[in-house]
Amino acid sequence: MLYYRPEPSSNNQFGPFTYSYCGVLVTQLPRHLWEVFSQAPVTTTYGERGSDLGLQVFQHLARSRPQENVVLSPYGVATILGLLLQGAHGETRKQLITALRYKKNGPYKMLRKLHNTLTARSNHNIVTIANAVFSQQGFPMEEAFVLSNKANFQCESHNLDFSDTDAAADSVNSWVKNQTNGRIPTLVKAEMFNGALTRLVAVNAIFFKGLWKSRFQPQNTKPRTFNGGDGKAYKVPMMSQLSLFNVGIASTPQGLNYKLIELPYHGNTISMLIVLPMEEDTPLCDIIPHISTATVQGWTKLLHQRKVRLLFPKFTAEAEVDLRASLSALGVKDLFDEGKADFRHLSSEPVYVSKALQKAKIEVNESGTKAAAATAAILLARSSPPSVIVDRPFLFLVRHHPTGTILFVGQVNQP
Repeated sequence: MLYYRPEPSSNNQFGPFTYSYCGVLVTQLPRHLWEVFSQAPVTTTYGERGSDLGLQVFQHLARSRPQENVVLSPYGVATILGLLLQGAHGETRKQLITALRYKKNGPYKMLRKLHNTLTARSNHNIVTIANAVFSQQGFPMEEAFVLSNKANFQCESHNLDFSDTDAAADSVNSWVKNQTNGRIPTLVKAEMFNGALTRLVAVNAIFFKGLWKSRFQPQNTKPRTFNGGDGKAYKVPMMSQLSLFNVGIASTPQGLNYKLIELPYHGNTISMLIVLPMEEDTPLCDIIPHISTATVQGWTKLLHQRKVRLLFPKFTAEAEVDLRASLSALGVKDLFDEGKADFRHLSSEPVYVSKALQKAKIEVNESGTKAAAATAAILLARSSPPSVIVDRPFLFLVRHHPTGTILFVGQVNQP
């Protein structure tokens, strides 16, 4: 949320597998001035660079919630910051560029290409990405800021009256609910807005509906024990499938081994990668700090196709997180500071970011496309294949292979 920050010398005015995510930045004016006036290593693609920042945010959150389910969209974090990048100047812009690992000049052509690739017709039924800015009626946004975000992110622009905080929250939430197919009915609350100071709300929403390339049969789903991150045992519906999967073993620099399993979605451009510690007494929190887009890219050399019986829990998890502490810890600080934030290319009025929120939800079940006849024939194994049983805390990543973008990442401590 952008809050208005007036300056004394200026004249100011201002189912199947589904995953839903929404992020919001609220900007507003600094309160004390209002009162005066009212009386990561460089990676190959831009998808990977933005994803690296998002993964670092996830690691920060996971450290603070070691026994909870945490879900996040790294791409969403990068997008919401990318929306504001066009309006930033000076140290504020420098911090964003450094954290996102973008080039100092001209990243927008590559960001536009990335957005267009992710929303291409080939992904149309799988990924829906929507961006919008809701601005205070009469708030003078720079035309270049509006046009750039429309061109690069297909960003919508809407006018609201934030003095009616309830109506403003309803409008934002209605847009979010529509863009996430009802999966996220509410993102903001009226009390998050300051009727006098709020100037702009930037929102990014992603709805992902992936059908497994090789479907889990519902009749094979049985209750099994899952050993939760809190040390308790839970009975959960465990899906089962005998098929060809890419599997492998990787290690952290400290020598901790973990299993890798790749579950592709229909279309083969997006897949879920599952990370499971080899040893039952190895906590997931010892593996997570090792994960980066470079690590994920390295996994492709370690994965080999094998016939295995995979047992994987059905689960639903959701999380709402305030990104401010994590971003500040990663060096993105000035945009939250009413005395330092510099968004002169967004508006002639001085503003700063008061809230940076993300809400994500994931649902995983058996649904998917029918297995092809060739695949069904391969399932007729002559000997008992090895099993991979995901019955303890695990990490998952949903990756778009052509761009290296991490759309979603999460830790599941209790399905």
